[in-house]
Amino acid sequence: MSLSHFLVRTALLDPARKVVAHRFAWQRNAPGASDDALALQLAAGLHDEDKGWLLADGHLILPATPAALEAIVATPLPPAALTLSLDAATLQGPQGQGCAAELRRKGYGLALRDADADGIDAALCGHATQLELDGAAAGLSARLKRVAAMRRPSTRIALPGIGVWAHYDTCAKAGLHVYADQLLRAPAPPQDARGLNASQTVILQLMELVNRNADLRELEAVLKRDPAISYKLFRYINSVGFGLGAEINSIRHAVTLLGYATLNRWLALLLATASASEYAAPLMKTAIIRGRFAELLGLYLLPRNEAENLFVAGMFSMLDRLLGMTMDEALAQIPLSEALCQALLSRQGIYGPFLALAESCEQPDGDSAAQADALFLSAEQVNRAHLAALAWAQNLKL
Repeated sequence: MSLSHFLVRTALLDPARKVVAHRFAWQRNAPGASDDALALQLAAGLHDEDKGWLLADGHLILPATPAALEAIVATPLPPAALTLSLDAATLQGPQGQGCAAELRRKGYGLALRDADADGIDAALCGHATQLELDGAAAGLSARLKRVAAMRRPSTRIALPGIGVWAHYDTCAKAGLHVYADQLLRAPAPPQDARGLNASQTVILQLMELVNRNADLRELEAVLKRDPAISYKLFRYINSVGFGLGAEINSIRHAVTLLGYATLNRWLALLLATASASEYAAPLMKTAIIRGRFAELLGLYLLPRNEAENLFVAGMFSMLDRLLGMTMDEALAQIPLSEALCQALLSRQGIYGPFLALAESCEQPDGDSAAQADALFLSAEQVNRAHLAALAWAQNLKL
């Protein structure tokens, strides 16, 4: 297994704006990286000999070649949780169709890339669970019509190359799935309401109290105004398994066992997940993984309390889109340290480089190698943190 290449993760959105899978690949500036090495990396990070598969009900999409299939199938990655993505042209003909049928028989999902290429026939497409074609190429409508005629009713069509939220909405209305890497860099989608909603205002009051170590009775009084917030807060805290030996069911209990600093990170999570934006689900999911990823990267080099601030930085890195305002406007309403504001506004200061590295691992054309090198982190450390963050986020009860 190569440890000199960096993983890149891309969310797949369904027509309801829900993240239904994550596609993993090697970042594009990694010459010589192989598909079987990728599978081994994912197996090492997401499968435990005692606990088994660590991704709960999460699903992965993994690029593959016919030559790498035997090695990929031999890994402990569970077939039901894995879709193998192959160039459709490599499976043309009876032998390729037999290979596709065998993968499906073993329980793997099968995605065909460039499913609209000349010569791809309906018999091959009949084995696929997902058909992919470039959403940015010309003549999309005609190509979609052609592919739709060859697929089974249960086979989804997925488009990379969609970079505007309005285009995603058009695809969603047509029942199409979309890879979100370009959307995450797009301007914020339009919203009917801007700013903090009622629940977020209550959470912000709690954060202010926590930041000044207020008396527990003050925190409890604020929480009583919105029982739904209390329920979500304690559900989040209890879902990740701190190994505390007891379920946390009150703010007093939370502070006693976790402390104010750790409680603040959960309030940051709660603030982001309370967004009323119709686009909140994919943005929130990305922010949660990014926050945990940045925190785990920070633990290699920073004290734990500083690393916990990185979780907040990652969670708030999409706050502008979740609130429908600029980041400057968002930060004017939230009590954050100067170091956190610096990271969120310019990716500078003590936290900025960690956040930038976590973000780069969401982009196929990112430069994770240079950013990791600047932090004296290896590809092995970054990839391990990346997969641990995904598993952690997947097991949250959102």
